[in-house]
Amino acid sequence: MPPFATHAVAIDAWRDVDALRRRLRVGLAIPAHPLALDASRRYDARRQRALTRYYLDAGAGGLALGVHTTQFAIREAGLYETVLHEAIETARDWPRDAPPPVMVAGVCGGTTQAVAEARLAAGLGYHAGLLSLAALKGASDDLLIEHCRAVAREIPLVGFYLQPAVGGLELGAAFWARFAAIDAVVAIKVAPFNRYRTLDVVRGIVAARAEDRVILYTGNDDHIVLDLVMPFVAMRDDLPVTLRFRGGLLGHWSVWTKGAVELLERCKAAVRAAEGGSAVPTELLALDSRVTDCNAAFFDAANDFRGCIAGCHEVLRRQGLLEGTWCLDPHEGLSPGQAEAIDRVLQSHADLADDDFVAANLARWLR
Repeated sequence: MPPFATHAVAIDAWRDVDALRRRLRVGLAIPAHPLALDASRRYDARRQRALTRYYLDAGAGGLALGVHTTQFAIREAGLYETVLHEAIETARDWPRDAPPPVMVAGVCGGTTQAVAEARLAAGLGYHAGLLSLAALKGASDDLLIEHCRAVAREIPLVGFYLQPAVGGLELGAAFWARFAAIDAVVAIKVAPFNRYRTLDVVRGIVAARAEDRVILYTGNDDHIVLDLVMPFVAMRDDLPVTLRFRGGLLGHWSVWTKGAVELLERCKAAVRAAEGGSAVPTELLALDSRVTDCNAAFFDAANDFRGCIAGCHEVLRRQGLLEGTWCLDPHEGLSPGQAEAIDRVLQSHADLADDDFVAANLARWLR
């Protein structure tokens, strides 16, 4: 039996920061975990556990809770601790023949709130905090870095470049250099959906000489495959420094997760071959546009991403994992035409789905 095949305390394997960095550097598929609600918009613990079990059995290397896909409004609804606790307890109690998952907690708000959330997450056994700075819009880089350092004293940090279209700040290379210099920073989720801003993060890490300890994870749901297979180069001291995205922490990977895990492994194998002199297969590169086409429907790109959470819910609903698409905000749901867009990509890209896997295991996950 593999050493991590049983559950219990094994989830503590990544509490050491160096061990956490080594695990992240392997390259993990980390789905951003949705929130399961019933028709009355109340928390559905049974289906929430089923989602966690699905991700674990699909081969996810980690789980992210309390993040945008989980709905930031869980804080006002009094559900933040509940969903974090439910997920880590389910992960502890669900045996699998794989290393235990890296558990990431979303951390947001002003400094007092963010520090409290980080302390709570660390106390529950979470390994890292994904730090959103959206609440600090308009703050100077000095204030932002002071905030980040305060939170980093409570839990190792994964930086988060959230796209401005859904509330993120525009952050330049100078900010990312200062952020990457914080000792407790282990990774950055790059999700501005923008090539220029993605390069700002790369430049910042290189300027901080942090490329060996700050690991890049893609959150660019519009360019997942290209992020995972292409080298990113920044100059330092007139010499090129190459960085690569090692894995992904993605809302898009909250659906069709088994296929996402397999895609990540294909990308990692292609990178290893490329580093040995082989070309990245054209058919793998071509998947980037197909995955992006799916994401456009799931994330409601046609309507400035207003239906991005409900779109993921709709895919999970069709598979039977969720009962409906309900969000905490009754005004949040599928946009006009979004269901038809999802119909189209489900038909056009059915080979990327994991419907058979879900159907074979759904009853076991829902028990």
